[in-house]
This record gives sequence, structure tokens and C-alpha cells, in this order.
Amino acid sequence: MAASSKIEWTEVTWNPVTGCDRISTGCDNCYALTLAKRLKAMGATKYQNDGNPVTSGPGFDVSVHPETLNQPYRWRAPKKVFVNSMSDLFHARVPSEFISDVFRVMADTPQHRYQLLTKRPKRAVRIANKFDWLENIWMGVSVENEDHIGRIDELRKIPAAVRFLSCEPLVGPLPNLDLNGIDWVIVGGESGSQSRNMPIDWVRDIRDQCYQSETAFFFKQWGGRTPKANGRSLDGRTWDEFPDRESAPLTTET
Repeated sequence: MAASSKIEWTEVTWNPVTGCDRISTGCDNCYALTLAKRLKAMGATKYQNDGNPVTSGPGFDVSVHPETLNQPYRWRAPKKVFVNSMSDLFHARVPSEFISDVFRVMADTPQHRYQLLTKRPKRAVRIANKFDWLENIWMGVSVENEDHIGRIDELRKIPAAVRFLSCEPLVGPLPNLDLNGIDWVIVGGESGSQSRNMPIDWVRDIRDQCYQSETAFFFKQWGGRTPKANGRSLDGRTWDEFPDRESAPLTTET
């Protein structure tokens, strides 16, 4: 089902898929994995299947939920919708047919802006031509440190109206970002009992690169034991920029 979101850069979350597997450094302290364990203990029906204990956890097995596909049709007012905050739509175990169903719903509800985020852009590229990347579908990749900047090159191959980066949790500096074809960058620190430190210079450097390339910059949080523990002010102000061109022309870079 959908839920109003406390995530600052969206309005609601919609989870037609739940569950995932850790594949990179940014997954080490995954908030969704921790939350899934709690939801399983509470008896939430979508979180009763356990994933691989090495890469996943209790309640976090990859599962599709066709019964949730009708949710966006119920929202009359336009919304920003984070798709699969508790999973990755392009996980290898999500059937292509079900991904097609998700894209059909997004196409049927053009009043909403759908925000898709993945750590698996190569699969997204492989199947991109099977779907209509309409102007209301935004596509992003997670880039937590320099080891994963290659995801940005894959993102540029996807014909999304708006392309964005989620540098959260930011666990290393990103001094050499190529923001060509990127419309938006979100930066945030890690939260939780094992959260890793995010020096201010890392954040300032990304902000300055965004300004040099005229890319919208959104600073989500400093993180800490809780997401709100240290606020979200950077150099005396909040940074809540969104892409200017929410209806950008569809282009593909090769």
C-alpha cells in the first residue's frame, strides 16, 4: 500500500515490490532491512518472507504485490511518488512482466511524478526499450562513493525525463562527478546505531559541482543515530532544490 512519506524529496511511497539483497557499501546498514524485520514482528503481511541471511534478512525476501497496483489510481491530487522505498524495481528476481505492470500504472496516471531509484542500472538499461519512459517517470541511481560512479554512465543510457543521483548514505567523497545529463542530486548522511560519518567538505564539494553544472541540489540530512538527529542545514540554510524541467524532453545518450 502507499503511505505518506517523511522522506523530504517525495510525498508518498508506493511499494508494489518489497525485499532486496545487499550488493554494495551503501547497503551495509540498510534502513529498509531493519524496518522489514520490525514489520515482520508486527505481523505485516507483506513482510513475512525471509531473505538470504547473508545478503538480506527477516521479512526482506524479494516479493511482488499485485494487489497494490491499484493504489495510484486512488490519488486524485498530483503527487511525487517514490516507487519501492522498500525494494529495487530492477532486482534480478523481479519478473519483467511485473515491471511492465508497474510501468503501465505509471503511464495510466500521468498526473503523478514517479521517482524510481536503483543500484542495478544495468538491468534497467537492458529492459529500458521495452517500456514507455513517459515524462512523469524520473529515474535515479544510488552513488555512495567513487566505487560506484559507473552507475551514472548507465543512467545516462536510460531515456528518463528526469535523471537523478541519490548520494545517500554518502560514505566517501565524490570529487569527480560527471553531471552531464543529470538533472538532480540528493545528498544525505547515514542514520542508525552504526552510522558512518559524513564530513562537511564532501557535501560542500558535491553542492559546488552541482552549481557549476546547473544541476539541482537537495541536501536531505546529516544523519546520526536517527535521521533527524543532526538536522539538514548546510552553511546556514536548507537546500531543497528540485529539477526545473519536470517535463523534460525524452532523450537517450549512447
